[in-house]
Amino acid sequence: MNLLSAENISKNYADRWLFRDLSFGLQQGQRTALVGVNGSGKTTLLRVLAGLEPPDTGLVSVRNGMRMGFLPQQPTFDNNLTVQQSIFAGENATLAAVRDYERLMLKGDAADPTELQHALQHMDALNAWDYEAQVRQILGQLGIHDLEQRVGSLSGGQQKRVALARLLIEEPEIIILDEPTNHLDLDTIEWLENRLASPTLTLLMVTHDRYFLDRVANEIVELDRGQVHRYQGNYAYFVEKKAEREQMEAVEVEKARNLLRKELEWMRRQPQARGTKQKARIEAFYDTQEKAKGRGPQQQVELSVKSTRQGNKVLEAKHLNKRFGEKTVLQDFSHVFRKQERLGIVGPNGTGKTTLLNILTQRLQPDSGEVEAGQTTVFGYYTQQELQYSDDQRVIDVVKEVAEVVEMADGSTLTASQLLQHFLFPPAQQYTLVGKLSGGEKRRLQLLRVLIKNPNFLILDEPTNDLDIVTLNILEDFLLNFAGCLVLVSHDRYFMDRLVEQLLVLEPGGRVRLFPGNYTDYRQFLKDQQAAEAAASAAKAAKSAATAPAAAAPAANKARRASFAEKKEYEQLEAAIAQLEDEKKQLVEQLNNGSGNHQQLAEWAARLQQLDADLDAKGERWLELAELID
Repeated sequence: MNLLSAENISKNYADRWLFRDLSFGLQQGQRTALVGVNGSGKTTLLRVLAGLEPPDTGLVSVRNGMRMGFLPQQPTFDNNLTVQQSIFAGENATLAAVRDYERLMLKGDAADPTELQHALQHMDALNAWDYEAQVRQILGQLGIHDLEQRVGSLSGGQQKRVALARLLIEEPEIIILDEPTNHLDLDTIEWLENRLASPTLTLLMVTHDRYFLDRVANEIVELDRGQVHRYQGNYAYFVEKKAEREQMEAVEVEKARNLLRKELEWMRRQPQARGTKQKARIEAFYDTQEKAKGRGPQQQVELSVKSTRQGNKVLEAKHLNKRFGEKTVLQDFSHVFRKQERLGIVGPNGTGKTTLLNILTQRLQPDSGEVEAGQTTVFGYYTQQELQYSDDQRVIDVVKEVAEVVEMADGSTLTASQLLQHFLFPPAQQYTLVGKLSGGEKRRLQLLRVLIKNPNFLILDEPTNDLDIVTLNILEDFLLNFAGCLVLVSHDRYFMDRLVEQLLVLEPGGRVRLFPGNYTDYRQFLKDQQAAEAAASAAKAAKSAATAPAAAAPAANKARRASFAEKKEYEQLEAAIAQLEDEKKQLVEQLNNGSGNHQQLAEWAARLQQLDADLDAKGERWLELAELID
């Protein structure tokens, strides 16, 4: 049974039908990825299904009692609220208990003891402690630590994280996500993958991240020309079956066009007879005419602009240092960029990836050190910032600001209008206001503005955000053949793996490490390193355990007996363990009574944790000695 159903829904936007008479259903445990070219209406369809926009026709229904959570591409908040108020805004009873408890914890000693005791009892009654621990884990993984900060002071990426945290904490039965991986670092994306891959989760998402799609979704739905096509399988299966479908459709269209030419001649003769056969043929003519209007092989973006010839010296960074207040972003970074070098930059959010790019392009000055660019180096810098335009600007005006004629890789020249057609902006759309474009179409236009400068040093800062998968594949192919130097920052692991040969790994504290290989190589290196450290630690422990009894053994063939000192230690341990058990019992009673203030509760909890650790250690030692004495 469907938890979410849409029956014959239609939506018109800017005098264009995005979809008509579309039906769709989402069942329990179904994790569906919605894909399609930019401008096909994916975001609009999500908003209609989430109940945020009404359909022009048709009906959307949600099963009774089902709660729905929606993550938009660009969340909106009340800027006057704190992060805590924004995250814990749900009506869930357990969530309300956690919200009250967290509010009192932030007050510290100023919290009312009676109110705090009531909050603790409420948490106990709802068994909310595990839930509170999950909340803490979600906030920590998403890098949300300052709950008293105003939402209005956060960047767009930070607000997206707050919105994602709120959705995961509320635990709705139906989750709808629009580009959930945007603004997340690679470690966080991998954590989110594991969290969303639950077999009981019901999920509908739009994502361009092909690894994320493969590991989370169990179905792919394509929105193409207002219709949906379902594919049960992974991304590779979708690509194969989509190509087969388009080929079959192209053959059918071509057949219909050939038949239409013959039937058109017959229709023009205007047959006088109106028998049953003639009427059937006339009806068949109109059916053929409708089929012949279909689209043949799908047109794709063409990326083939010329790059400026590059000299021997490309770019050199010498001993760069940069700080923001107490935070060190770069510490003594040096690197010589070479021809056709392909570098990826990775690191947790906030380590300074964009700052490094801005220093390399001399948009930002370092505190010390220098950047020297070669005389023939021409930068093309695709930034995370949204396309800048005026409300009265049209698509073609944005391109003409940079160049009216562009030289292509094969030596030919194209006008701005012709180039826009290569980027799938037909003549009618070229005179559309930029504000009416979808988010992905704006990013595609922004990419065009960068490439028409014919750069030979291309810097792409999160280029995959909001681009559709088809455009990403074409962009990858273009970059694989790009003859200049490429520097790439992206959370899209598939994109990184195909394009980069080395990584600059930014670490907290401003250190930058050069790693030879792509992102998957780097992740495997980290796993191997962790496994080696764990193995070395285990071997060391095993060696200590093996040598200690051997050194004390009087003979190889005689049983090991406890010494006088060990017997004395055994007796003392029994008394010490009993004393610790009594202390632990008293502390548990005090915590359950809630009789202390905030500071005392914190001290008791810390002491209880220490007691558990001491009891574990002494218990293990007591068992070792008991075996010798027995």
